[in-house]
Amino acid sequence: MPRIEPLEPPYTEETGALLERMTPPGAPPIALFRLFARNPPMATAMHGWGGYELGRELSLGLRLRELVIDRTCARCGCEYEWGVHMAFFAERAGITPQQRTSLTHGGPEDPCWTDESERLLLRAVDALHDDNDIGDELWARLAAVFDDRQLMDLLLLCGWYHAISFIARAARLPSEPGAPRFCNVR
Repeated sequence: MPRIEPLEPPYTEETGALLERMTPPGAPPIALFRLFARNPPMATAMHGWGGYELGRELSLGLRLRELVIDRTCARCGCEYEWGVHMAFFAERAGITPQQRTSLTHGGPEDPCWTDESERLLLRAVDALHDDNDIGDELWARLAAVFDDRQLMDLLLLCGWYHAISFIARAARLPSEPGAPRFCNVR
């Protein structure tokens, strides 16, 4: 049961317009957006940053972006947002079933990770989650593969999805209809 109920239709004109801006064309607004809409100034601000994090200007491509998001949400125990991203982006990002399981229940040393840059990103997410920092050795390895822009995007993308995980978990958002659950990827 949600602690803060997402808004339900019918929406006011202002809320409907806000949700329309936040939602892909033709799709109904997900519970997270309907929750944000309870605080329109916050939702408007978050929409701008969220648009960057999921947009084409982010220096990490779709696959790398989704690896960071999925691992962050899994490490934060945020089944809601993890499920949304698995349902909408995992296939487009080319994330295999074995990689879905590893992102959720395994780690960067699992044999499904053959690309060293992907392993490095996953290690960075784990370090940020566990230590709120990245050690010098790992940073040097990341900096040998990723440029400064990509490193900054990695740090803020991981932090952004920590924040999303915090609100989705603490508000007790139920999974979206049809979204996978952690137990579905064993």
